Amino acid sequence: MASFNSVRVGAVQAEPVWLDLDGSVNKTISLIEKAASDGVQVLGFPEVWIPGYPWSMWTSAVINNTHIIHEYMANSMLRDSEQMRRIQAAVRKAKMFVVLGYSEREGASLYMAQSFISPGGEIVHHRRKIKPTHVERTIWGEGQAESLKCVVDSPFGKIGGLNCWEHLQPLLRYYEYSQGVQIHVASWPAEFEMPDPAKINWLYHETAEASCRASQFMAIEGQCFVLVATQVLTEGNLEKNNLTGNPVTKTPGGGFSMIFGPDGKPLCEPIDAGAEGILMADVNLRDIDYPKAFIDVVGHYARPDLLSLLVNPSVDNHVTMMQK
Repeated sequence: MASFNSVRVGAVQAEPVWLDLDGSVNKTISLIEKAASDGVQVLGFPEVWIPGYPWSMWTSAVINNTHIIHEYMANSMLRDSEQMRRIQAAVRKAKMFVVLGYSEREGASLYMAQSFISPGGEIVHHRRKIKPTHVERTIWGEGQAESLKCVVDSPFGKIGGLNCWEHLQPLLRYYEYSQGVQIHVASWPAEFEMPDPAKINWLYHETAEASCRASQFMAIEGQCFVLVATQVLTEGNLEKNNLTGNPVTKTPGGGFSMIFGPDGKPLCEPIDAGAEGILMADVNLRDIDYPKAFIDVVGHYARPDLLSLLVNPSVDNHVTMMQK
């Protein structure tokens, strides 16, 4: 449980070091050090921040991205690795709590991972996106039952985290609320404004505005502080990402980071969609009580006699040995 109520929180908005594991780790550490110098105690990173979100999977055929995916696999990070230990050491030195989004490599498979790293530098929880969205499933595998847990205790309160469109899964959100989340990290890739309809038939729900609203709604629905962490894409990295000339990824852009209070109120000023920075706010966990008094969806505002959630906590194994 939290030992004090006042917490300085931060949400990263920055451009990844695309397809470069060691460069990504260096930038991650520099952002942790910058946040620590500003007194941040809880810091959230974007979805697959390491080594960046490969947007070209949405804008061109899989066969045209095979060279990128080969590099992407090579530059995804193992949870137990020298690169992760460098990040853990930086977190330990900063004495903060970090929710780190990255493309995790395990064997020959990739997962959209979030590691929850304590002020002591320990990975106290690790989860994977339980259902990669649409074409994401051509790159990443699914998380199993251990990823249903998405809230851990810390000296700064109960910290939760979800990736991208996990925020559109109402049962998963509800299960997180049942775990008592107080500060939630909403990890997102870059998202952009609605493209010209004359050039492409695009859906509004795949825009920065819609994604930000989904994060804000989670703050309202769950009465928790929400740190929205997002990626940025600049003109100079379009070619490297096989994105030159597409009508969707407007550069510089992609960022929509924000911090919301437990009633949904924005708690800081936004920065430009193409700018890098760490958005910060000083929050008081006691401020959760007031909106909770109005609506607590896993408490006094629930009707478990009529509607309830069934959860399967058992992890399926790839191989099970027969017992003689």
